[in-house]
Amino acid sequence: MQILSRASYAAFAAFGLFWGTWGALLPALRSQASLSDAQFGIVLLFIGIGALPAMLLSGRAVDRWGVRVAGVMLISLAVTATIVGTTAHTFVSASISMLLLGVASGASDVAINSLAGLAEQQTGGRIITRSHGVFSLFVVIGSLVAGAARSVDLSPLTVFLCTAVVILILGTSVARLARTSTATSDGDVQAGERPALGSFAPLLVIGLVGALAFAVENAHQSWGAVFLSDELHAPPGIAALAPATFAAFAATARFASSAARGLKPPLVLVGGSLVAAIGTVIVAYSDSVWVALVGFAVAATGTSVLFPTLLSVATKDVPEAQRGRATSAVGTIAYLGFLLGPAYVGLLASTTNLRTALVGVAILALVYTLFCLPVTRRLRTQGRRRT
Repeated sequence: MQILSRASYAAFAAFGLFWGTWGALLPALRSQASLSDAQFGIVLLFIGIGALPAMLLSGRAVDRWGVRVAGVMLISLAVTATIVGTTAHTFVSASISMLLLGVASGASDVAINSLAGLAEQQTGGRIITRSHGVFSLFVVIGSLVAGAARSVDLSPLTVFLCTAVVILILGTSVARLARTSTATSDGDVQAGERPALGSFAPLLVIGLVGALAFAVENAHQSWGAVFLSDELHAPPGIAALAPATFAAFAATARFASSAARGLKPPLVLVGGSLVAAIGTVIVAYSDSVWVALVGFAVAATGTSVLFPTLLSVATKDVPEAQRGRATSAVGTIAYLGFLLGPAYVGLLASTTNLRTALVGVAILALVYTLFCLPVTRRLRTQGRRRT
């Protein structure tokens, strides 16, 4: 059981390292491909286009072969990291490389969350939230290291290559730990174990709410460095502090909530969304880098606990043989927000400006607050039925 927990933490460390590097290198990638704000938003859209079908298939792969496939998915992510740095020089080549990145990241997302869910079910600890905290911590590390590398004029390709090597090592470790764990089954699913389509309806509803949370979160992660660079004229090393700050406070909030006792899901979901909206408004109206960083910190504190809480409750009592598809159901729908959030900002920025676009992100957080209320009532009802 503890082996599975370590595998989960290693998997989320690799995933966070990639996305931290990614966030810090986005301004350089946009410049490398000579993209406008609108084009940049469209290019980012291709990540989701590749991720969505991959997430659906990844869930079935987990159910068939077990959570050890998480390591394989992470290794594929390491490969695509080098492809992005090598080929993203035009609008077309950037779009294609983002499509491939979407496939690898989407498959990895479902696989590592399935791994965390199984570890949480078998240990009784809050492994999902803690694993997401590890993710955020390594986003910080990736952002800071990539920002430092860019400050000494290392190319995006060089930074991606170094990141890929570390992800490859961690992915191999995840596959080994999951395979050797006695808690991991072979994932074979008997025909009688397959759930009826109707049993997934609550998961799909929770996924829709999670999509709003992901839209707010990824809008900050994808555009934070660009905001500091374009609106506040920060140099590359300082601009990289945006995703690093966001991830640092996200990690802190996730570790704190995983250790706290007595926190109810409705309080976490509603309170978190309101805090996220406030932080986003602070960023939108900031007149200095440091005020903007405070806004990113506040937004991260609120946003970071939303999806892990939803996923933990949604998959709490799911049998192991169905865990991959259950995680896929929630994750795929929620990923629509991860897909649309950055594109939403890009399109708003192209018709107004980036500050107004961030106000639009704050509005999304408020919409989430309204929609999560009926979901929290449903969570209470499900909790009473289980007991």
